[in-house]
Amino acid sequence: MDGHGDSEGAGAGAGQGEQAAATERLARAVRAAEQALIEFEIAVETFRVEVENFSRLHHQRLGPMYARLDELDAQIAEAIAARSGDPEDLRRAQEARAAVLPMPDVEELFHGWMGSDGLFPEAEAMLTERPVQPPQKVRPSEEARRAYRDLVRKAHPDLARDEAERERRDAFIVRVNAAYASGDEAALRELAREWEAGPAPAQQRLSESEELYARLEWLAERKELLAAVAAELEGSAIGAMIKMAPQDPDVLLEEIAEKLLAEVAEREAYLAGLVG
Repeated sequence: MDGHGDSEGAGAGAGQGEQAAATERLARAVRAAEQALIEFEIAVETFRVEVENFSRLHHQRLGPMYARLDELDAQIAEAIAARSGDPEDLRRAQEARAAVLPMPDVEELFHGWMGSDGLFPEAEAMLTERPVQPPQKVRPSEEARRAYRDLVRKAHPDLARDEAERERRDAFIVRVNAAYASGDEAALRELAREWEAGPAPAQQRLSESEELYARLEWLAERKELLAAVAAELEGSAIGAMIKMAPQDPDVLLEEIAEKLLAEVAEREAYLAGLVG
């Protein structure tokens, strides 16, 4: 009788041991998935900042050239229409002119002093007698990138195990993202010191199997959403341009600028021939 009871106890203990081992394997899988998701989010956010900054720089450097090409296209169409008098040529000329005469926007209404985001840097510099800040670089420096990755890996909200800790991490990561987007290395270093001095992250505890499975499902759904964001960024015109020269997008801008200048010269020569 006693032997039978010992056998049952040993079987139950073995079963519990197997279950605990399976739960531990599942917990390791969750932790690995969490880290993989964080690395993916870092990559997506880094590329988003690159796309945003490159788009701004693209507009600053090449916008006037595109505007000049539009103006030349309108003048060429108008010159052709004036010569031919053909209704179709007249229609093309009207369309070309409409493309370079948009409805007045905030910038025009305030004569170049103010945009939708407030005073332009040049206007603010004139009013405050401070020098104009140079355009933001295409991407944050390598030091800023390293600091950003380190902070996100340590403070990511997905590592929280209770709501209070998640809220603290959420608020902190918002500040980290803002500093990274502006390429502010000093701010990132200060945030790193703040995080190290702050309350220690909550200790991760072993979850029940059902909770771990639910966590894995959430991580998979989150990864799908991020993959969609990444695909949209990469499929955008600016994203595709960055992919053509990932190490030095500035070179690509210079190449495009040279091409646009050549097109401007070509159109100017053609227009001179039409009206000369």
